[in-house]
Amino acid sequence: MTTPTRTALAEEEIDAFLARHQTAVLSLSNEPEPYAIPVTYRFDPDSRRFYFRLVFAPSSEKLQFIPDVPPARLVVYEEADPEYGSVIAVGQPEEIPRSDIDAEQVAQFGRTNRPLFEMWEDSKNDLDVRLFELDPDRLTGREITTE
Repeated sequence: MTTPTRTALAEEEIDAFLARHQTAVLSLSNEPEPYAIPVTYRFDPDSRRFYFRLVFAPSSEKLQFIPDVPPARLVVYEEADPEYGSVIAVGQPEEIPRSDIDAEQVAQFGRTNRPLFEMWEDSKNDLDVRLFELDPDRLTGREITTE
């Protein structure tokens, strides 16, 4: 039987890990139950901030978290046996009003490789797309090896 080895990731390792991925699970909690959704993100290693879009269909469950998005956890993970790694960002997502979007934010959102409208059945005209920024209060990563 093997004993797993856990290693905390250094800041530069976290940056490299996040650069390899663009999808995560965003977990929110609004009593009485938690809510988790997949999101596409962009991580800027210079500012240490995440940028992501939330798309709201007319009947979206996410609407219960707007206009004040609660504190959240953004979880990015990968598994390649015998290794497993994850990075968790904890903080308060802030909506970026369209009128406040600056050139740097446009550049950050433009660097994502995932299509915006890849999974919604609703007409694109019925979707409400909102942009968010997460400046994490805590950003941690770890790697576990089972061999």
